[in-house]
Amino acid sequence: MLGKMLVLVAALVAGDVGAQEYYGDFRPDAPELAARGALLVGVRTLVAENKDQLDVLRYSAEQPNPRYARKLTLEVWYPARLAEGQKEHTVYTDVLGSGPNDPKRPNTPFQFNGRAARDASPVAGTRYPLVIISHGYPGSRLQMSYLTENLASKGYVVVAIDHPESTRADKAGFASTLLNRRLDDLFVLNSVAAWAKPGSGSFLAGLVDADNTALVGYSMGGYGALNTVGAGVGAAAAAFVPGGKLAINQQGNPAYAAARDQRIKAVVAFAPWGANYKVWDDAGLAGVRTPTLFITGDQDDVAGYQEGVLQLFQKTVNADRYLLTYVGGRHNSAPNPPSPAHFSNFDDFQSYSEPVWDSRRINNINQHFVTAFLGIQLKQQPLQSYLQLTQQSNDEWKGFSKRNAVGLEWRHLPPQ
Repeated sequence: MLGKMLVLVAALVAGDVGAQEYYGDFRPDAPELAARGALLVGVRTLVAENKDQLDVLRYSAEQPNPRYARKLTLEVWYPARLAEGQKEHTVYTDVLGSGPNDPKRPNTPFQFNGRAARDASPVAGTRYPLVIISHGYPGSRLQMSYLTENLASKGYVVVAIDHPESTRADKAGFASTLLNRRLDDLFVLNSVAAWAKPGSGSFLAGLVDADNTALVGYSMGGYGALNTVGAGVGAAAAAFVPGGKLAINQQGNPAYAAARDQRIKAVVAFAPWGANYKVWDDAGLAGVRTPTLFITGDQDDVAGYQEGVLQLFQKTVNADRYLLTYVGGRHNSAPNPPSPAHFSNFDDFQSYSEPVWDSRRINNINQHFVTAFLGIQLKQQPLQSYLQLTQQSNDEWKGFSKRNAVGLEWRHLPPQ
């Protein structure tokens, strides 16, 4: 009966893609910095291939070092100039499901609108900071388009990754995600830096300041972002990946320590996974020195809160860090709202929705705080007052209209 009701609801609310909203648009109750920026936004799809990588999912005693090329599909949003008649509109195609070959949740394509001009020309003569977006397990490069488009309109080049073996279309063994998130993030940073060089032949040439980069990660993307900036995994986590192959990301490994990339100036970690599974010890978390904004719900039942994200916030002691908490929120603090296509399957709907919070409201609040945080860290904008807040919102937070700063908590800890 529930399935039939959901199908009926989907039929009632779904219609032409052209009739749908643009995710991330400014609601009347949105906080101040959620508003879209002054720049027009273009979007392109690129592919980058990282050759000769360890194929950990084919590891065995007989084949201890299998190799393959990891082909990463990237969605790139950037400040653009539009041709005559061109509009800030595109249609994104993503898939439902939790991975291939699941008859209960088949990989069914769905579409939704984007407020960006496909293949538009970039703005010339300005270099913009780089923001790299990393999705959950499983997820996709498109699941945070409300944020990627918003940041591009404010003067960032935003590159979202489809991590192989970790998307809804190709989900495979978890060991690949644990091993490869940091490696994918760094490969994409290096690829974009190469494309940004004058004479590269890429549309990104002269457009990106890759020396001024932020990582934004959700769930396993948050795990990967922290691992990339110095949170070396502990010895207990090594058992999650066969053959001791996770040592490449392990605290105490000199090669891991030497790979810290000084171009990364900030991290936004939405509901980062790992602390509740003891992936890190205190020494590993102390390796983070990059300013970090944590965002999650205090009822997060995937990454955990008291034994999860709150522990990460408290134990990254050498970083300047902030924690925004959605009171009553669970794990879905980062993605777009559910599309009408999600309404036909409860599990697909639940993978994007929040039981208490309205997703569009969350999206606007995220835009507000990420704008302030990255503006400070990557652009030296004088936005500190938006982060100097009381712990309880209680209608007193800068940037929020009267009666709308409720249900949120804020914490800040300086580096020790």
